[in-house]
Amino acid sequence: MRILIVGHGRMGRLVESLCPEYGMDVAGTVDIAEAGTPQKWPQADVAIDFSIADAVVENAQRLAERRINIVIGTTGWSVREADVRRIAEDAGIGVVAAPNFALGVNLFVALAERAAQLFGPQAGFGAWIHEAHHAAKRDAPSGTALLLNAAMKEQAFSRPIDVSSTRAGSIPGTHTIGFDAPGETITLTHTARDRSGFARGALEAARWVHGRTGWFTMKDVLGI
Repeated sequence: MRILIVGHGRMGRLVESLCPEYGMDVAGTVDIAEAGTPQKWPQADVAIDFSIADAVVENAQRLAERRINIVIGTTGWSVREADVRRIAEDAGIGVVAAPNFALGVNLFVALAERAAQLFGPQAGFGAWIHEAHHAAKRDAPSGTALLLNAAMKEQAFSRPIDVSSTRAGSIPGTHTIGFDAPGETITLTHTARDRSGFARGALEAARWVHGRTGWFTMKDVLGI
């Protein structure tokens, strides 16, 4: 497989360094300086986009014109999801989009769904979500916190879920869901020790979406 890396910041460079471990070749990288010259972008089987939210739609259009499948690892662009879906459908390409590609996080979301099913009928329990990330992260709450919130509500947890955020230092990412009642508290936490889990998940998604068409999430990649 040939991978095109769109966005050559910390995550893009990490994906690039891990490609050989997954038996993938890096067809090329696109940084800010090259974003305006798509005619120079090399051809690839799958593109992994870790750029910026404002560039996602335009990147998708340029990649779709070349019929390159896409893994979108950028966050904060969900308000434009309908536009990207339309681009992908019109071009007949495959897209995996997720607010967080770490395999453990996506399994954690499945645990949150099950917890919401169990605690939903127990009226004495309130719920909350707290997430913490590095100071440079732009979006708050994180896309993963919003995903957890939506997943829990979809499982019939009808009471309010308090969502809060912390931005400080160099925290890679911590998400906690909690349920509290008089006299007892239950918490589940996922902690990212570094960013490698996000990069590895994106590469797993790239391997999975190769040759597929349609719109997918990490649930499809993991079969859950």
